[in-house]
Amino acid sequence: MKLIWLFLLPLLIGQSAHAQADKPLTVQLKPQKSGYQLIVNNKPYFIKGAVGSDYLEKLKQYGGNSIRANSRSLDKAHALGLTVLVNLPVRAERDGMNYDDAAAVRQQHDKVMEIVRQTKDHPAVLMWALGNELDFIQANVKDKYNLKVWDAVNALAQEIHSIDPNHPIMTVVGSINEEKIRDLLTKCPNLDLLGINEYGDLNKIPQWLRQFGWKKPYAVTEWGPTGFWQVRKTPWKAPVEETSSMKADKYHERYDSAIAADKDLCIGSYVFLWRQHQERTHTWFGMFDENGLETEAVDVMHHAWTGEWPANRTPRLDSVKIGNQTAYDGVYLQPGQSYRAAVWVTDPEGDPLRYNWEVLPEGTRFPYGGNGEKRPPALPGLIGAASNRQISFQAPIEEGPYRLFVYAYDDKGHWATANVPFYVKK
Repeated sequence: MKLIWLFLLPLLIGQSAHAQADKPLTVQLKPQKSGYQLIVNNKPYFIKGAVGSDYLEKLKQYGGNSIRANSRSLDKAHALGLTVLVNLPVRAERDGMNYDDAAAVRQQHDKVMEIVRQTKDHPAVLMWALGNELDFIQANVKDKYNLKVWDAVNALAQEIHSIDPNHPIMTVVGSINEEKIRDLLTKCPNLDLLGINEYGDLNKIPQWLRQFGWKKPYAVTEWGPTGFWQVRKTPWKAPVEETSSMKADKYHERYDSAIAADKDLCIGSYVFLWRQHQERTHTWFGMFDENGLETEAVDVMHHAWTGEWPANRTPRLDSVKIGNQTAYDGVYLQPGQSYRAAVWVTDPEGDPLRYNWEVLPEGTRFPYGGNGEKRPPALPGLIGAASNRQISFQAPIEEGPYRLFVYAYDDKGHWATANVPFYVKK
C-alpha cells in the first residue's frame, strides 16, 4: 500500500499544481508605506511586459512575464506561463464612437461586459484595460474630447468590479497633463490604476503624476523610442528617425530612470512593440523586422528583465551619411545624380556583417497608430555596386521627399538599421 501511495503521490501533486495553475489569478494592488505593490496569488509581481502577441517564446526566454493584447491571446500566453493585460474594446471618438449617443454607449457597454464574463476566470488574465488613448481624437479636430467618455469608462469599471473582484481595472491614456489627470480623478473613481503611453518624455512621468495629484498606482502601457512627433524635423517637415542603436540607448535610459526607479507607484511596463510595425516608417517602433530578426532594443529588454546581456549581441550602428551629411543636415540631392553613402557599424563579438540598402519615397498617409498604414515600395535600380558598408546610388528623377535606408545583419538573428531623409530638388 505504501508503494502504491509513493507511486501516486507525484501524480497527485502534479494534478494539484495543474489545477492551481488553471484557476483565475488573484491580483491585488496592496498599499505600502509610500505607494503600492502589485500582488499576484499572494506574491509580489513586477510587470516585465511587451505590447503584442508575436514571438512570445522569445519574450518568455528573455525574462518577460506579461503581454498587453486582446482576449484572443489568452490561451497562447497561458501556455507559456505569461499573463495578459487584456485590452477591452472601448472605442475612441477618432474611430467614430459618439459618447452623446446613449444607445451606442449602452451597446458598447454590453459588448465589453460579455467579453469580461466569458474570460474573467481565464488563468492568464492579469488586469483589464478599458480602451486605448480615448483622450485622443483626430489631429484636425481642435475641440477637446467628449468628457462623457470617462462616464462610460467609470460605469464599466463599476460593473466589472461587481462580477470580478480578482482583476484590477485601468484605462490607457496618451501621456498626461494636469487637466487630464483632474478629469480622471473626478469622473473615474472606480479605476484602480492608470495606464500611460509615453515615449520621449517617459522620465518626466513620475514627477508629473505627483505634481498633478495622482496617488494611485500606474503601469507604463506603451514606451520605447522617441516618437516621430517629438524628434527634430527636416526643412520639409520629415521627422528624423534615431538609429537602432540610439533607440536602444533610449530604451535603456528610460527604463532605468522612470520605470525601474519609481518603486512607489509604477508596477511595471509593456514595451512597444514586440514585432515589426509600420508607423511613419517600417523601422520606427518595431523591435523586430518582418522576418523576426531582433534589433538592439531586444538586447536591452533582455538585460532589463534578467540583469544579464544576451550571449550574442546585436550590431551597434554609429552613423550613416550621404557624402558628408547626416540625417540632421537637411540633405538635398539633384535628380538623377550619383552620390556616395556609407554606414559605420561594429559587432560586439566581431561577427561578420552583411548589408542591404534601399531608397523609399516618404510616406503620404499616416493614420492614427499606423492602423492600415502601408510601407512605400522600394525604388528599383537606384543602388549601385555595394562594397560592404559603402554604396553609390542614384537620386530619383522625380522631385520630392525620400529616405535612404541601410540594414546591417550579423547572421546570428540580429540587425541594425538607420535612414537618412533627403529631398530631390530640381
